[in-house]
Amino acid sequence: MSTESKKADHLCVLVHGLWGNASHLDYVASAVKERYDEDSVYVHCAQNNSGHWTYDGVEVGGERLVHEIEETLDRLDQKGYQIKKLSIVGYSFGGLVSRYAIGLLHASGWLDKLEPVNFTTFATPHVGARTPLKGTLGDIYNTLGSKTVSRSGQQMFMVDTFRDTGRPLLSLLADPSSIFIQGLKRFRNRSVYANIVNDRTVLFYTSAISKTNPFEDPEKVRIKYAKGYDDVIIDLDNYLLPDEPKQSDAAEPSQFWKRIKKNAYQVPLWIVVALVVPPAITIFFANAAVQTFRSQRRIRLHSEGKNGLRFGRYKVPLVVQNVQHAMEEAYETVGARQEPDYLSATEEDERFKSAAPEQQTKLEGQDRSVSDSALDDESSGDAHEGKHLLGHQPTLALTEDQFGIVDSLNEVGFRKYSVYIHNHRHSHAAIIVRSRKDGFNEGKMVMKHWLDHEFEV
Repeated sequence: MSTESKKADHLCVLVHGLWGNASHLDYVASAVKERYDEDSVYVHCAQNNSGHWTYDGVEVGGERLVHEIEETLDRLDQKGYQIKKLSIVGYSFGGLVSRYAIGLLHASGWLDKLEPVNFTTFATPHVGARTPLKGTLGDIYNTLGSKTVSRSGQQMFMVDTFRDTGRPLLSLLADPSSIFIQGLKRFRNRSVYANIVNDRTVLFYTSAISKTNPFEDPEKVRIKYAKGYDDVIIDLDNYLLPDEPKQSDAAEPSQFWKRIKKNAYQVPLWIVVALVVPPAITIFFANAAVQTFRSQRRIRLHSEGKNGLRFGRYKVPLVVQNVQHAMEEAYETVGARQEPDYLSATEEDERFKSAAPEQQTKLEGQDRSVSDSALDDESSGDAHEGKHLLGHQPTLALTEDQFGIVDSLNEVGFRKYSVYIHNHRHSHAAIIVRSRKDGFNEGKMVMKHWLDHEFEV
């Protein structure tokens, strides 16, 4: 008889990002295990969609994840566990894979058998990976980006057409009538953590599900931090402090020399970049072409069931009105940073006027805060004291599909936490302590905050 504890009734699934593997989430897993012993939570780091396999698209990754969750539940059941609760944590691209998987779990009846408790993402491109740049530069960047990681790249840059829907997958993933949104709503707690600086992989607006970015230049604003998480987690409700009295002109030269000194430190870096980047880009695109070819072959084998597994049962109807029949059937089987562009005042007016009357009300008050607490406290004066300090925030130059995603996900409701990583320029990795580097230690504070406030057993 195994001595392994069989008391845990809560399965927590951790899902890594693009090019990633389960080891990237080692610190997250250890933090949960340290806080909650094995009698409370069973932590599983997803493994079946690692490395270049993440090129194969959100839906393929989502189907693999559901299959792995089902296998894990079956294995735990055989060991004597009685799992009753489910939490899912997605990092980066893994957050999108998780949202797709949640829709399939909902459609197959698993969320009726298990209580959906926590869903959290860290630095996930919910609104896509497209950089909000207008003009030729933006077109070049977004076009190249969409061609580097096979289907996953197409989907993140929203240039795909998903199956027979005629729409990008990310747009469908946020459709209010889809199984994905209906499944998402069933989780008791929903939260996102977004880097405000130095995340060149996932920009703030997309991980924070926002149309604005009040932290475009953090040095120009006074940030208020959450008590007990100073200098890392920004206060959820009042994230800016009043401006200090304007400094005298005598202080201006010191600011000037401060900027000169800062730029001087960056000169060696730019020399290295100039020497290394051109050959690195050539190698990167050559490898991308090879991996895209291999990915397309895997996708074909996956869809045809020739990879040893049958995933056809996950091809359920994606809209709610068809879910009931699908549930009955499935139950039988049980499955490089650039400054952003903004809309001009004229463009914002045109967008408002072109909206349907019922949408105009939403547009008038949209994105009053990137950190609204599930959008439930918008009428609370106390909750928004200090938010007016932002003044009018210009709207980023997103696409209409992206605006729709933001609206839909904000209707679902998330608690949104802004994260300021100071000590490392790779904040995308630091936010989850992806490796044991001293410069990533601020990520430990992020994990502590998450476990203190957002992870419920």
